[in-house]
Formats: sequence, C-alpha cells, structure tokens
Amino acid sequence: MSAVNSAAASDVLSQYRAQAESRSGKSNELGKDAFMELMLAQLKNQNPLEPQDNGDFIAQLAQFSSLEEMQNLSSRVDDVVGQFRSSQALQASAMVGKTVLAPSQVGILGDEGEVTGTIQVPASTGGLSLSVMNQSGELVRQIDMGGSQAGVVSFKWDGQDGNGNDLPPGPYTIVAKGSYPSGMEQLPTMVSANVDSVSLGKNGFITLNLAGMGSIPLSEVRQIN
Repeated sequence: MSAVNSAAASDVLSQYRAQAESRSGKSNELGKDAFMELMLAQLKNQNPLEPQDNGDFIAQLAQFSSLEEMQNLSSRVDDVVGQFRSSQALQASAMVGKTVLAPSQVGILGDEGEVTGTIQVPASTGGLSLSVMNQSGELVRQIDMGGSQAGVVSFKWDGQDGNGNDLPPGPYTIVAKGSYPSGMEQLPTMVSANVDSVSLGKNGFITLNLAGMGSIPLSEVRQIN
C-alpha cells in the first residue's frame, strides 16, 4: 500500500485539530460535519492489510461524542447568558426615575432645593467640613460639621449661600475635608442623583445615565432610593 494510503489512515482527530487550528479565528472554522467527513475518508482509504483497530475507532467516536456535547453545552451557556443579560437590563430599567447614591463630587441642585449625600471618613477626625462651589469655582457655602468617628457620614445642603440666599439650580462642586494631625485631608463623597435612563453595552455592562452628572456603571451605585 502506498504512502498516500498510510497518510489517509492517520489519526482523524489529529487532522481535525490541525485544520481547525489553521482556521482559528475564521467564521468557517471546522465543525462536527467536517469531523465526520474526515473520519469516513479515513475508513475508505485505510490500508486493508492493516485495518484500523476497533478500539481506536470506538475511541474516536467517543471523542467525537464528547466534542458534540461540549458544543451543545457552549450553545446552552450562551443562551443562559443572553437571558441573564436581558433580565438584568429589565431590572435596571425599573431604576429610571429613581434616586441613587453614587461616587461624585458634583451635586445637582434641583427644584427640591437641596443636595444630599455621604462622606466616607476613614478615621476619627476632630473637624469635618463641607465646601460648596459654583460652576465658576467660587465658594458659595462652607458647612462645619464638627468632629466625627470613622464611617459613613450623611450630609445635606439646603441650596443656600452663607447669607441664607437661595442659589439657582444647577451643578455644584462638593468637597469634603477632615482635620488630621498631618493636616486637612480631602475625603471621598457620594451624591444623590436622579436616573434619567439606562444603557446596555455590547459587553453586557449596564450604565446609568444620571441627570446632570453623566454616566456611571451600575456596579458603582451604593444605594437606591
């Protein structure tokens, strides 16, 4: 029998894997139909003086069955992931119109006439303060909150300047600072904001579009009111 027959009688799985790897990343990557064609070609062209061992043939069929099961499992997993993302998006859409607490230094003064949020205090401080600045960077209100223990401290700004005058609606910068032996330290703040809409990205990540504050990932939201 010629070398051609010998080559045709080689392991079909090796041929399948080699061809699949050579087409890696292409849309026409080999599937189970091509696998069966290779296996039948091997049987038709094998050396009749040295036929394939039954045990080898059964082993190849078993591996083919395992391959098909893995492909079916992958398809089912994709379906489950798709359903999960759809469910997640539906739940997120229910947040439209609600108020969330998210990391930010910008507070939107609206018709309700106040800005609320929290300050993350890493260690006890003898003096906690809140500075409010307008869009021009001018300080419009300084709020001394006194000493505070470590933890999350809530704050509320009534929308007025230091003289008790109501300020116009719009975005204001909120800066919290704590007094420590090393000096004044700026502290992280979270501000309440209204959810205008929800976006679902191609990668499945959900983004909340907040009124006057831009977009943030859903994962950054710490509280829903």
